[in-house]
Amino acid sequence: MPSLYSSSAALVGALALLRTTHAQDFATNCSSLLDQINIENVTAYAADYITAQVVSTDLCCVQMNVTTSEQSGIRLEAWFPQNYTGRFLSTGNGGDGGCIQYPDLDYTTSLGFAAVGANNGHDGMTGVPFLNNPDVITDFAWRSLHTGVVVGEQLPALFYGAPQNKSYYLGCSTGGRQGWTVVQNFPEDFNGVLAGAPAMASTDLPYWSGSFLPVTGNEDADTFVPTEIATDNVLENPDLCGFDPTPLICADGNTTDCLTETQAETVPTVLSAIYDENGELVYPRMQPGAEVLAGALQWNGQPFGITQEWWRYVIYNDTTWDPSTLTIADYHVAKEQNPANVETFNGDISAFQSTGGKVLHYHGLMDMLISSENSKRYYNLVQETMGMDSSELDDFYRFFGISGMSHCGGGDGAYKIGNVADGVAGTSADENVLIALVQWVEEGVAPEVVRGADANETFWRAHCKWPLTNKYVGPGDYEEESAWQCS
Repeated sequence: MPSLYSSSAALVGALALLRTTHAQDFATNCSSLLDQINIENVTAYAADYITAQVVSTDLCCVQMNVTTSEQSGIRLEAWFPQNYTGRFLSTGNGGDGGCIQYPDLDYTTSLGFAAVGANNGHDGMTGVPFLNNPDVITDFAWRSLHTGVVVGEQLPALFYGAPQNKSYYLGCSTGGRQGWTVVQNFPEDFNGVLAGAPAMASTDLPYWSGSFLPVTGNEDADTFVPTEIATDNVLENPDLCGFDPTPLICADGNTTDCLTETQAETVPTVLSAIYDENGELVYPRMQPGAEVLAGALQWNGQPFGITQEWWRYVIYNDTTWDPSTLTIADYHVAKEQNPANVETFNGDISAFQSTGGKVLHYHGLMDMLISSENSKRYYNLVQETMGMDSSELDDFYRFFGISGMSHCGGGDGAYKIGNVADGVAGTSADENVLIALVQWVEEGVAPEVVRGADANETFWRAHCKWPLTNKYVGPGDYEEESAWQCS
């Protein structure tokens, strides 16, 4: 009679052989996929089996070029994980967006999604390729993402032998705007959309970002406020904060850790909303609580890169345009152009509603690059346009403000909500906003809160569904999740 040890060893050996055989079959299927891709305007040039020693899970990576016009095209990658769940997901981009978001591909395939990502119509992270090329701008505004979906959703059936069950989207910043572009214009592309810190109102945003330099001046100007005298912490509800810098004005000959009267005039200006000459809102205020990072990135006495590039390479096609000359007239020119409908600020999302789709929208409440006030403005626009109150919107659209989150991640608060790879503290629907979206789409269980953990995962916060906000009710320390209540 064989010993228990020998039987166990045989079982382990058999399982190892089975895993090896399965991996070999998977790798063989991957290498043969190139011959199966026959899609118009698509040239697939590589299909490689990549092991979990290189990425987070064993997968097949397919690389393609896709022609989008006579003057433009995209680079597209499709990642097919061995632990496939039957779900397809498209990733977005960031900034001026010429890079495939590999961390997002790695993160989502680790969760079993077959995922695609594109370079948004150009390589690199500057706007130089936009110069005198409206087709590249069109790719950036909407066509790259939508084309990636049209092509990408055909591929799981080729590789796995059956089409995906559900389709999802994940993106933040420019990627957040791209998610809303699809919701507004291609409502049947996705069953569920996770859109973070969206760069919506995309002709307003570059003007807002560029408006700070004329106010602060350069580092030598009397109006400039050094970042090192600012201190931030978590504001659970920035709406309650109307900051008055007057008590910080220097007194009794003190010239350190205080503001001159001129600097004290700068502070409320950069924290205020912008209106045009007719009193119409151009862009809402920078939410209080983001001063330190905003000071380093936007109030640093230097031209803001995206503003400079937008007017140089898109609006004026003039590489010599000087961002220090920005005026409201430049804003009106950009607003009038709205290249390729990049604005992405349509409040009628009834077509998406009618498909049964779900959209989870989040924004960090200490975002230093895109004010979270703009996300609230869009939510209000949808309410007004569709004539719905929050309880009615809840059926298909929910917005969450994430206290203590900076731009798409990081920050002083409980920012780890599962939206990006380095912001994951758990993979259950209760701990991860992407899995919460899946649960909403597939089981009809909508999230009432989005829970997040701080950087060290020492405390959690249940972030409220707008228009509810967190209120401290005690007892206990502010880090106690139970000490807070949505109201």
